Amino acid sequence: MYKILVTGGCGFIGSNFIKKIVSTEDVRIRNLDCLTYAGNLDNLRDIDLCKYEWFQMDITNYHDVLVAVSNFAPDYIIHFAAESHVDRSTMGPLIFPQVNTLGTANMLEAARMNSSLKKFIHVSTDEVYGSIQEGFANEGYPLSTSSPYSASKAGADLLALSYYTTFGLPVVVTRCTNNYGPCQHVEKFIPRAITNALSGQNIKIYGTGENVRDWIWVEDHCAALWQLVQAGKDGRIYNIGYGDASLSNLTIAKKIVELADEIGHKIELEFVTDRPGHDWRYAVDIDKIRKEIKWWPQIKWELGLALTVEWYRQNEWWWKPQKEATEKFYQKLGR
Repeated sequence: MYKILVTGGCGFIGSNFIKKIVSTEDVRIRNLDCLTYAGNLDNLRDIDLCKYEWFQMDITNYHDVLVAVSNFAPDYIIHFAAESHVDRSTMGPLIFPQVNTLGTANMLEAARMNSSLKKFIHVSTDEVYGSIQEGFANEGYPLSTSSPYSASKAGADLLALSYYTTFGLPVVVTRCTNNYGPCQHVEKFIPRAITNALSGQNIKIYGTGENVRDWIWVEDHCAALWQLVQAGKDGRIYNIGYGDASLSNLTIAKKIVELADEIGHKIELEFVTDRPGHDWRYAVDIDKIRKEIKWWPQIKWELGLALTVEWYRQNEWWWKPQKEATEKFYQKLGR
């Protein structure tokens, strides 16, 4: 049996990871989650409680983290917990280094005190590379952050790697591209666009909509993380992404318009004020994880997007309570 401690497991990627592993593996999972606005207990409401337990906890409190880790003595730690919304980092930046950098330092130090630990997976982002004008960023590409969010994640990455170099902590850092799929908070681009369409509102596009991202189905990301738990090499960084699904926001939005039209929702695109410091293009080289871990994504973006639209259509009970507050936030930004 695997004993796994997950942070931020009530959030989007963390909850999808927990559901996947609980359904397929012999595990015991302890989930530490602060339950901010982005955490949702309903994401795990049908989980097998024989394999799972949840503790409400703020990872910026080192004492609480140390007790939770030492009492559980996990074999593996998967560290998802983070403030992750770039727009919020431009409105209130101070919380980002507190949670993303200090919180990661607390997790690393608590992990160092746990002699049974076999792997610490630090889940990061491709945004630490900044805007890639041409080509693809491999794991040795220079860090060039553009927002308080990405800067705080870059700091956390460096801390995690330093714990491997200095203390021999079995750390693996992952940098994934944009995720999409079920249970993603409606503040993010794809679910906001989908829920706008389902609510009869225009889809909002920043600037010209030509900013490019690589999109990966969330369950493909979770599968990569699980393979890295078992086979990732300590002290390594692994990029995770679809690899060749570099699409503009405008392309994604037009596809959502098309999918919404098929189910009877006719809406239009609305171009709004661009985000400050909006990176033009993210693109990562995923050769390392393909060659070393033998992982590759399974779901093409057209299918994944259609599945995502259908999930939000079928689960209004889940997203409608978030929607009003989210749109008020964007009204303050003028976006």
